[in-house]
Amino acid sequence: MKNIKLSTLWDSLRSSYWFVPTLMAGGAIALAFTMVTLDQSGKSGPIQKLGWVYTGGPDGARTVLSTIAGSMITVAGTAFSIVIVALTLASSQFGPRLLRNFMQDTGNQVVLGTFIATFIYCLLVLRTVRGDNYNVFVPQISVTVGILLGVASIGVLIYFIHHASTSIQSSHVITEVNKDLDHAIDHLFPEQIGHGIPQKRRWVEEIPVNFDEEASPILAINSGYLLAIDEEQLLKLAKSKDLLLRLNYRPGHFIVHRHEIVRVWYGERVNEKLTHQINDAFILGSERTEQQDVEFSIQQLVEIALRAISPAINDPFTAIRCIDRLSAGLSRLAQKEFPSPYRYDEDNNLRVIANPVTFVGLVDEAFNQIRHYGSSDVAVTMRLLEAIAIIGIQTRNQKDRMALLRHAEMIKRGSQEAVSEECDRQDIEERYLAAVKVLRQ
Repeated sequence: MKNIKLSTLWDSLRSSYWFVPTLMAGGAIALAFTMVTLDQSGKSGPIQKLGWVYTGGPDGARTVLSTIAGSMITVAGTAFSIVIVALTLASSQFGPRLLRNFMQDTGNQVVLGTFIATFIYCLLVLRTVRGDNYNVFVPQISVTVGILLGVASIGVLIYFIHHASTSIQSSHVITEVNKDLDHAIDHLFPEQIGHGIPQKRRWVEEIPVNFDEEASPILAINSGYLLAIDEEQLLKLAKSKDLLLRLNYRPGHFIVHRHEIVRVWYGERVNEKLTHQINDAFILGSERTEQQDVEFSIQQLVEIALRAISPAINDPFTAIRCIDRLSAGLSRLAQKEFPSPYRYDEDNNLRVIANPVTFVGLVDEAFNQIRHYGSSDVAVTMRLLEAIAIIGIQTRNQKDRMALLRHAEMIKRGSQEAVSEECDRQDIEERYLAAVKVLRQ
């Protein structure tokens, strides 16, 4: 199992605008010194015979490099301004939680990195050009590479203009969030129902009867959103000290300082060292991520839908797109094997009782708020019922089907109170009956 902390660190790095440009700037510095060294070595003769290498004097080299460097830093500033405007629009239109998706956009990071790298390269090569009477040196290969980088930067600029104009479109944003949801589903629920290794059935009797009385709480040392839990570390710790741990939180929850996060049995073995070891397995951050939190991507789609059907925007078509993506995601989840909350060591001893996510809970996350705020919108209401019917076709678990049926009934009741036109009510009734037929098969 890969290191959770390294994975979390990498996730935070790729969500920043400084990491990729910094790497590319470092590459530009190495390239500049390599090219200048090649020019100084006098071994560039075969390359110069190709005919496309710069052959001008020192004044021309200075002019070319100065022009490229000056234009690149100007374009980099303009590109950065466009990115800030895009982030502002995204925050106001889709919600501040969607900003992380824009920050993770590798295309924008590479664009900024290209402009900065070209600027740094030209600046470093420019300092090596000498043109006095007794000491003339023109790094011709280095200047040629600088020109090529300038041409490449023009291509990157054209790409950036297209990318920036499409990245803020609602359809693109919804698609990207849906990709994150699919990735989270495949990562957290890799097994299809009936296709994985059969799990041994466990019973609640394995939990000690006096667990609540004899177990001691472990309090949180810090506050923040729970990004990930290193279950492997917890299992090793519980096995080495012969403990049973019951987790009160799962990734996505907010943990408050000095609030109980774990209960430990045997309670008399709790000490300051154990408290720090258990807290070390809980990775906290300032905002949620989809690393171990499938609810996060679902809530992002819900947030886009809620903003779309708000009176200020009144865009039911965007909300319908979100409902379509939610139905696709929940249909995939309905076919997945949800892991058991009970975690066992190699000796088949119960060591950790997790706080797992459930299909019923995810359905509630997906439909509750949209159902409540979209009850007066006939198109949104009908699409919700259609989505439930689609999900129901893929759902085999009876408890999950009952959860979908409960939402269908609530959607119908809400529409009866909010929709005044009788024809619209009949259309909603037809969708409701179709969903009920699928769920009761």
